[in-house]
Amino acid sequence: MTTQQTDAQIANALQAVAARKDVTDIFFVACGGSYAHMLPNQYIVERESSAIIGNALNAAEFKARAPRRLGKNSIVITCSHSGTTPETVEAAKVARDAGALTISLTHDLGSPLDQASEFTVSYVHSPMTMSPIHSAAVLERLTFGILKIREGNTKADELDKGLAKLPALVDNLILDQRGKMAEFAETHKRETVIYTMASGANFGVAYAFAICILQEMQWIHAAAIHAGEYFHGPFEVTDFDVPFIHLMGLGPSRAMDERALAFTEKYSQRLTVLDAKKLGLATLPAAVSEYLAPLVFSPVLRAYADKLAEAKGHPLTVRRYMWKMEY
Repeated sequence: MTTQQTDAQIANALQAVAARKDVTDIFFVACGGSYAHMLPNQYIVERESSAIIGNALNAAEFKARAPRRLGKNSIVITCSHSGTTPETVEAAKVARDAGALTISLTHDLGSPLDQASEFTVSYVHSPMTMSPIHSAAVLERLTFGILKIREGNTKADELDKGLAKLPALVDNLILDQRGKMAEFAETHKRETVIYTMASGANFGVAYAFAICILQEMQWIHAAAIHAGEYFHGPFEVTDFDVPFIHLMGLGPSRAMDERALAFTEKYSQRLTVLDAKKLGLATLPAAVSEYLAPLVFSPVLRAYADKLAEAKGHPLTVRRYMWKMEY
């Protein structure tokens, strides 16, 4: 697809949003890494909307939960890279049957998810880069577009300005971090457990890295810890040899990140810290910089994972079960 195609698809979906009499809810529905992309968008709605409720749900949970608010005043945004994830396809069908406006994101036009949805937006998939037509960016464009149309939110233009700066910013960061990535890979290649920690808009990135990279692609035991929850149980596993990856954000949740980091710095010698301020994200438009942070952390962490896979001799494409058997 091209930038023009994706832009046109977004515009068509937003035109349908504008045509709705009322919009009271946005459900962000997906599985795995696609679900993780939904979490920052729920955060955006909660931070920015005065009337619309945002809710991110695993696709199977969405069907099982059968939200009572789901109906003609709802927008359901789904995402599946292949467009074949059964739970997500079924969620789109359930939403459409309930009268909700359905918008899907997929890399494969013509896929079952595309066919199940009223509107589809295609995107570029290149995990170690970022642009306005990558899936995570498209989701934020849709979210701010909806808020602009329905509530007059003025930050969509600021988001576009920030997104335009991300390709060069991400490329330069990955280049600058090469030494740190190599060191991380060498010192973590035999780890059996790694924890990721974040809060606010960035928790979805920590979650995706834990379940999709460390667990799925590297077979390393992992968990994503919300920085606000760290002192309510998880901090008991902290020790000098326990590795943590900290994502330090820019928004009001940063105080939680800083508190958690201050504790782990005292008791663990195995910390990897990615700080949005030190990575140059503070140069992005201030009104949306906290929302752009996960779009930077994601490709940078993927580059860390690429080096880790190389050091372990375990390619990111290797699976035990996924796509190989019935489940």
